[in-house]
Amino acid sequence: MSAASQQKIHPTAVLSGDVKIGKDVEIGPYTIIDGDVTIGSGSVIGPHVVIKGPTALGKNCRIYQFASIGEVPQDLKFKGERTELIIGDGNVIREYVTLNRGTQGGGGKTILGNENFIMAYVHVAHDCHIGNQNILANTATLAGHVTIQDFTTIGAFVAVHQFTRIGSYAFVSGMTAVRMDIVPFVKVSGDKAKLYGLNIIGLRRRGISEEAISALKKAYKWIFRSQQRMAEAINMIKADDIWAFPEVQRLVTFLETSNRGICR
Repeated sequence: MSAASQQKIHPTAVLSGDVKIGKDVEIGPYTIIDGDVTIGSGSVIGPHVVIKGPTALGKNCRIYQFASIGEVPQDLKFKGERTELIIGDGNVIREYVTLNRGTQGGGGKTILGNENFIMAYVHVAHDCHIGNQNILANTATLAGHVTIQDFTTIGAFVAVHQFTRIGSYAFVSGMTAVRMDIVPFVKVSGDKAKLYGLNIIGLRRRGISEEAISALKKAYKWIFRSQQRMAEAINMIKADDIWAFPEVQRLVTFLETSNRGICR
């Protein structure tokens, strides 16, 4: 174990293997950190946490009691190969959260970006890629290979099917079952994950301009409320002035790269 000064490590904590700890890190009672684990400066690890490597935790993260971080994936194909969990800076990980490492077949990495708020009992399975400043409410469950972009809100008891993508600025209400991709900027709810328009309140809170919101409204109408086929609607958008808005381009790019199909 290598360590820097000004740490507060409780004497009952157990650290073994190649553990690297940054400056001003706090580790609570009865926490176990084992293997190739890096903890960035300023991070606080609560009591009774288990962290297994290979795992890299960024700076200024807060992990609450009883979380399980970096455990082997729940995948019968996993045979002990080296895979990783990579967590960025400024994340809050609450009680009983489980974050699993990746699998060789899924690229070998589970990735959590920066400044995410992961509430109690959330499960993030192997090979998930989560971006920045997302909120995952209590007991949200992500199956393997799920991608969540940036600035989303995932409600309590949401279940997300494997290989599904959720686009930036989306709002998924509690108890929704997500079986297909959710495009950016929208609200989704229900057992069959139906769209309920744009996430206008969320867009304004995140500083999206009124001009961009108007452009998104026009694109949304053509894609989801007209009689046009998807390809025809996309061509209309690209030929219109709204194509100049990066938000509209992001929406169309997401549509064009969907493999599972999209919630409608």
